[in-house]
Amino acid sequence: MTSFALHLLRHGAPETPGLLMGRTDGVPTAAGIAACVAQAADLGIEHLVASDLRRCREAGEAIGAATGLPLTIDRRWRELDFGDWDGLASSEIDREALGRFWADPDAKPPPGGERWSTLVARVSAAIGDLAPVPTLIVTHGGAMRAALHALCGFDQRQLWAFDLPYAALLSLHVWPGERPSAQIAGLHP
Repeated sequence: MTSFALHLLRHGAPETPGLLMGRTDGVPTAAGIAACVAQAADLGIEHLVASDLRRCREAGEAIGAATGLPLTIDRRWRELDFGDWDGLASSEIDREALGRFWADPDAKPPPGGERWSTLVARVSAAIGDLAPVPTLIVTHGGAMRAALHALCGFDQRQLWAFDLPYAALLSLHVWPGERPSAQIAGLHP
C-alpha cells in the first residue's frame, strides 16, 4: 500500500500565550499566522484542513490564500477540552490536581474536561476520513500528540518528549487502511 504525506502544523502564537487553551478561542498574532504560512510553503499539499478554532482557522485561511487551496474546517482537530481549567494559566490551577492530570490525562481529566482517550478517538476518526493525498492540517499540540499516539503507538510519557512550539511542523508518511500507521518524516520547530 502506498503512503501519503500528512503534515500537522501547530497554530502560531496566540495574543495570550501560556494558557491552557482547549476550547478557548484565542486570537492569533499576525506573526503567528505568518510563521504558519512560512512553514507551509513548498509542502506540495493537495488538501488543507484546520481546526475550527480561530487560532487555527485564520492560519489555515492564510495558507489557503497563499496556496490557492480551499480550506476544510474539521472540529475533530480541536485541542483537548480543559473544562474548568480552560483559559487559565498553570499557576492558577491546584498543583497536585494538575500533576495528576499530566501523569494520567485519561484517568484524571480536568474537572468538566475531556479525557485523553476521547481526544485520541476523535483525532483517529479524522485521520481515518482523510483521502490518501498530501495533506496539511493546522491544529493544536494536543491533537498532534494524539495523532502520534494513534499512528505511531507512542505512549503518554513518550509523547511529552516531543517539543511542539507554536508553528511547529510535524511531517509523517501515513499508510492508510483499517488501522493506519505512520513514520515520522520530519519535525520543524
